[in-house]
Amino acid sequence: LKRGLVSTPYGQQIPITQLADVSLISGPTVVKSEGSMLVGYVYVDVAGRDLGSYVKEAQRIVADKVQLPKGYYLTWSGQYEYMQRAKARLLYVIPLTLLIVFLLLYLNFKSVAKTLIVLLSIPFATVGAMWTLYMLHYDLSVAVWVGIIALVGVAAETGVVMIVYLDEVYDRYVREGRMTTQGALRNAVMEGAVERVRPKMMTVVAIMAGLFPIMWSSGTGADVMKRIAAPMIGGMVSSTVLTLLVIPAIYLIWRGRELQKTATVAKTEIPALTENDEG
Repeated sequence: LKRGLVSTPYGQQIPITQLADVSLISGPTVVKSEGSMLVGYVYVDVAGRDLGSYVKEAQRIVADKVQLPKGYYLTWSGQYEYMQRAKARLLYVIPLTLLIVFLLLYLNFKSVAKTLIVLLSIPFATVGAMWTLYMLHYDLSVAVWVGIIALVGVAAETGVVMIVYLDEVYDRYVREGRMTTQGALRNAVMEGAVERVRPKMMTVVAIMAGLFPIMWSSGTGADVMKRIAAPMIGGMVSSTVLTLLVIPAIYLIWRGRELQKTATVAKTEIPALTENDEG
């Protein structure tokens, strides 16, 4: 190769060694470019930990121990880039979902108090979801957030049904003239909550019966489906406790204050009417 000749425009032939240095060196088999710039890819397989914390630690180590030459820079791509994009979307998808749930509940109940009581089922449901993720060593991912969003809808629905049962018994007591004391209110709440036990348990059993087989699946896409199903299974357990115990208790406190205010107003109005009659 060094003895090769190169023709000039004037017909002369000169050795290639006069024009360039010829040597054997090791280099990349393929030269890749992106955005008119040369790029090199370093592939990393992450196992045994979540991708987000791994990349953060790697970024810190690279910043401390690697000094890039001028004109060079690093970009963390691949699954990490997709995860960052998904997180950016979830920042407005989740609040928008909660806002839509709140508006739908308010349009149904026409009461801010009842709407807030139902929304309490959401944090209680997520408690069970987080504990399940912790026990299964699942990290937060897009699939997990999809399961949590689905859980929010189911938890709100069960809370709505409980409020409907409680309101039905409460209104019946009012029509019958029995809602006069705190004891009557307590009986009404207990009666409404007991009527909700069977439908709630049927709902939970049906959902879990459909989700449990996913946790033992091993086919294509099973890992993603498990992370969708896991928060829903754990959330349904904690949501059941909330719906049957906490929501009736909060409903009792709220209605009890209303009943107390009504009784106080009645006591203050009766003497005023008597004085007017005497006058």
